Amino acid sequence: MSRVGRPARTPDYRLAIGGEQITPRVRGRLQRLTLTDRRGLEADQLDLTLTDDDGQLALPRRGVEIHVAIGWAGEPLTDRGTFIVDEVEHAGAPDILSIRASSADFRGQFPVKRTQSWHRTTIDDIVTTIAKRHYLTPRIGNQLSVIGIKHIDQTEESDINFLTRLAERYDAIATVKAGNLLFIPAGQATTANGLEIPPIVIRRQDGYQHRYSVTDRDSYSGVIVAWHDTNGAQRRDVIAGADDNAKRLRSIYANEADALAAARAEWQRLQRGLAEFSLTLAEGRPDIYPETPARCYGWKREIEETEWLLTEVRHELMIQAIPMSYISSS
Repeated sequence: MSRVGRPARTPDYRLAIGGEQITPRVRGRLQRLTLTDRRGLEADQLDLTLTDDDGQLALPRRGVEIHVAIGWAGEPLTDRGTFIVDEVEHAGAPDILSIRASSADFRGQFPVKRTQSWHRTTIDDIVTTIAKRHYLTPRIGNQLSVIGIKHIDQTEESDINFLTRLAERYDAIATVKAGNLLFIPAGQATTANGLEIPPIVIRRQDGYQHRYSVTDRDSYSGVIVAWHDTNGAQRRDVIAGADDNAKRLRSIYANEADALAAARAEWQRLQRGLAEFSLTLAEGRPDIYPETPARCYGWKREIEETEWLLTEVRHELMIQAIPMSYISSS
């Protein structure tokens, strides 16, 4: 399969295990390579399927690093990072070796539960402290870094869960990519330095399969969040949007500023998450990542008029087939 008027390209890849290049050894054995790139603090995933009908493949040990790059033969390959082997399976007949690996950035102490109180600090201080704890480089959105935090507790909670909760409160995305701990605004298609991410254009002829869905735009008119007023010893409410059909969050916050930030963040999420569009490209795009803005042309008017943001990208390379990129956006 190829685009009309252009010769078909041959998919290519580069694999290294434990720092040793293994590409020549697995050529002719690799049946499928699938790489799933996710948006938040959920590990990216690499899946490899190789034939072992001659019994000559050695089983990789769990914990070993796999470095992967993908693209097209005769063109520079796109580096997709380092992964750690989590699962190894050998099945047959015919004998098949399956390897599953997760993003290397999520190993180590990241999942360990810890207890810590953060008092009179900023998002910049919190994210920087956690980044240094895991030998990562903090990259924090300019508008987010200066936000003050009066008090927040991390009680028997992993740094992953804590950062996810903090990001949700301020409508941000917390993720780890290539040794960087990113804490950036959600849905704004900007880098940590505030630079706009260039949009990509996808046309109907680029697509193979698609699915579009939309929810009721008028489901909620706003968001209500409660906070505890210690001076008046009573519970008070703040609202983002209108209160005639507002969604109420269960959490009760310690002060009005935190409650209002949570209400605004949830209201922005509700407004942004009304429509979803999933698309399988006929020809893979190894250079696309989550948080990239996209414009789609050639479908229904509602799809064309929506400014999409990629939330998950799955690259799939199948031998003797064209690799496909499956993207989800909202």
